[in-house]
Amino acid sequence: MQTLHVRIVSPQQLILNTEAISVSSKNTQGNFDILAQHANFITLVENSPIVIRQAEQKPLVFKFPLAIIITRENKVDIYTYIQPRADKR
Repeated sequence: MQTLHVRIVSPQQLILNTEAISVSSKNTQGNFDILAQHANFITLVENSPIVIRQAEQKPLVFKFPLAIIITRENKVDIYTYIQPRADKR
């Protein structure tokens, strides 16, 4: 199974640095999923959960007031400016 390298970065710290199967969220155009070999992609996510699915683990869910997601070369970088609020699932 192919994976993506996912990082969540804020000015204060590296929040997450992991391998994942997919990243899902919602932007102004609707829901989207990022899988391995995804085309280059950039989007803004506002107040919507960002779900990171890892192999055989419970999904990680982050919610930020504003985040920029950039996808290129099997890497997903998520930039935000504040600490996340964890959603309970």
